[in-house]
Amino acid sequence: MTVKTYSISELARELDVTTRTIRFYEEQGMLAPTRRGLERIYTPKDLVALKLILRGKRIGFSLAECKSLIELYDPQGDNHYQLNIMLKKIYERRLQLEQQLLDIQQMQLELDTAEERCHSALLEISESTNVAG
Repeated sequence: MTVKTYSISELARELDVTTRTIRFYEEQGMLAPTRRGLERIYTPKDLVALKLILRGKRIGFSLAECKSLIELYDPQGDNHYQLNIMLKKIYERRLQLEQQLLDIQQMQLELDTAEERCHSALLEISESTNVAG
């Protein structure tokens, strides 16, 4: 049985990314295709790794976090350990987002207060100008 392989353009098309994006992740040591002359040959493991990277980036993981998750991936195993680490990182990310949401809500309240003060100050200026004029 032969394993399906991908050229860089096939992999890019499959995941709707640019070849430049794939080369960037190679430079970061996150993908390691084999070579046939100058041609890069990607395996299903590379496809999974790239999917993990892209999903990780979408949910806010750092490149280092994505890389550590990829290093735990074992195409021959059940990936129980990797999945538990992923769940832990998801939980931590969710806590970060909840804190950021609280910070944003606090900032919105502060903006509301500043806006009200500006409107009040403008109203006072307008009233004092009308009275003086």
